[in-house]
Amino acid sequence: MADPATYRPKPGEVPTSPGVYRFRDEHGRVIYVGKAKNLRQRLANYFQDVAHLHERTQRMVTTAASVEWTVVGTEVEALALEFTWIQQYDPRFNVKYRDDKSYPYLAVTLGEEVPRAQVLRGAKRKGTRYFGPYGHAWAIRETLDLLLRVFPIRTCSAGVYKRAGQSGRPCLLGYIDKCSAPCVGRISVEDHRALVLDFCDFMAGDTAKFERRLTKRMQEAAAEMEYEQAARLRDDIEALRRATEKNAVVLGDATDADVFALVGDELEAAVQVFHVRGGRIRGQRGWVVEKVEDISDGELVEHLLQQVYGSAEEATGPEARDAVPREVLVPVLPPDLDQVGAWLTGLRGSRVDVRVPQRGDKKELAETVRKNAEHALMLHRTRRAGDLTTRSQALREIQEALDLDSAPLRIECYDISHTQGTFQSASMVVFEDGLARKSEYRSFSIRGSEGDGARDDTEAMHEVITRRFKRYLADRLKSNDVEISAGEDPAGADLPGPLPGGEVAADAPEEKARFAYPPSLVVVDGGPPQVAAAQRALDELGITDVALCGLAKRLEEVWLPGEDYPVILQRSSEGLYLLQRVRDEAHRFAITQHRRRRSKGMTASVLDDVPGLGPARKKVLLTHFGSLKRLKAASVEEIASVRGMGTTTAAAVVAALKA
Repeated sequence: MADPATYRPKPGEVPTSPGVYRFRDEHGRVIYVGKAKNLRQRLANYFQDVAHLHERTQRMVTTAASVEWTVVGTEVEALALEFTWIQQYDPRFNVKYRDDKSYPYLAVTLGEEVPRAQVLRGAKRKGTRYFGPYGHAWAIRETLDLLLRVFPIRTCSAGVYKRAGQSGRPCLLGYIDKCSAPCVGRISVEDHRALVLDFCDFMAGDTAKFERRLTKRMQEAAAEMEYEQAARLRDDIEALRRATEKNAVVLGDATDADVFALVGDELEAAVQVFHVRGGRIRGQRGWVVEKVEDISDGELVEHLLQQVYGSAEEATGPEARDAVPREVLVPVLPPDLDQVGAWLTGLRGSRVDVRVPQRGDKKELAETVRKNAEHALMLHRTRRAGDLTTRSQALREIQEALDLDSAPLRIECYDISHTQGTFQSASMVVFEDGLARKSEYRSFSIRGSEGDGARDDTEAMHEVITRRFKRYLADRLKSNDVEISAGEDPAGADLPGPLPGGEVAADAPEEKARFAYPPSLVVVDGGPPQVAAAQRALDELGITDVALCGLAKRLEEVWLPGEDYPVILQRSSEGLYLLQRVRDEAHRFAITQHRRRRSKGMTASVLDDVPGLGPARKKVLLTHFGSLKRLKAASVEEIASVRGMGTTTAAAVVAALKA
């Protein structure tokens, strides 16, 4: 642990302006991001006597190795930049909002030429308008099925749409009048987009307009004695009403509001939000918050609003108004209320009120949301209490069994996969705090000393460990890290001085260092030979601060470098179970990468080695000639006449096919 005094900036260096600051650990990783009205005053609070700090703040400042800051013009700019950096760096000591489920949305892909309505989860995509979130995907499909009677818009995938256009026959929905079939020209692209925009207006809450329009058309059809048409319109009106009635009116005057509730203790909290549009609940969402920093309820609400509305920064027009309502009802006001209100107003393009409901329907609805948050927290604790305890116990058992200085919070595991020596692939999987971190997974293609693969698994393991930690050393130098105390890296380059702090520009480019920090423990799949090969690679690079072990499959023995006998963990040990999960995940990932390489290798073509001929041009050639046989019979001039081909490339193709 670092002494905060070693990287404390001089008082005169820190400005008194508003800004955003970042704490970094010894490996250059951002571990905390915060904002301040007065940077000098705020940072001074972190460098007082450590004993007077909150326990979680103590852990943060002693884990950090440097601090840097960015001055901004206003507190609103600081709020926006803080959100951007939290999203970019995912700092371990900031509040983390974890969705208690992956919520489905009804999405309309307005960015496509022929928009499509579909159910989507996960990160929002640019050019797509979202409605929801909904509690269940079936609720979206049920609503959409009702509305397709009135708004027969496209819902099919790109493949189905393309095949229908090629065959000239619409899909089943086109035949039963639940799609206007733009794929076969039954409706023009422009008219279909107008229909899609009407659908979006209805979903946004403008329902009465469409009911009045259909009612008028029904009456006109009845007056002209077109009773079948009038009956169809009557059924359409009923479908609209059923879709609307699924969400009862909870707030009068067609109110647009988001209602938040917060329930928790010092360690964690549950957050719920009801999205009310046009007076009706259009969606519900929840998070479980791990309080990894010392934070008040008001500050928690401020971070929550950043999380919910930060993604609306790029939205414009109706999308921005959908994302940010006129009213935001919260259980506790954020400390920087004026700045938060100004930020939300800028996102929406019109005034947004952030307040605590005091009476009436809004107060009652807020109480309902609070009860939902209470239930969500109780359910979360029931599900996760044992899991958190088990993970901590597993890490502690591994620490004791391997005689480590601290619990292995970051574990990397490596495995080799091949088919009789061909298509050799290796995997690197990462577990942090006992959980898989799939964004950190990496795969390697084994080259070998001669460039045609390794002789055996030990040589392959030596190569993988060498490549991974060479990259670690290179990235650490780029990050100005000084973990090696000898003054030089293994390649002989001078190391820089201590990790720098100080002022940085808000838009300063920062190359993402993929391997800039080491694991606490490296696990290799195998016994003494694989462990010895990995240890030899670490020794050659001068890496002495990374623990290493191997897990042999046959008896699940844990092998340490240079030891004649394995470490035996009890079969019921949580530590052994965690190591097995890490090993099995590395094996699964290695096989996946190996199969991908093998499949690609087995579909190799004689055209693959033609210089200047990529996948797109190969596809154009084969589409033009219809088969490889016809392509072989073609002359240079015939090939050169194909779109995108030149005489030089055509000659190279002919030469390759005749070789």
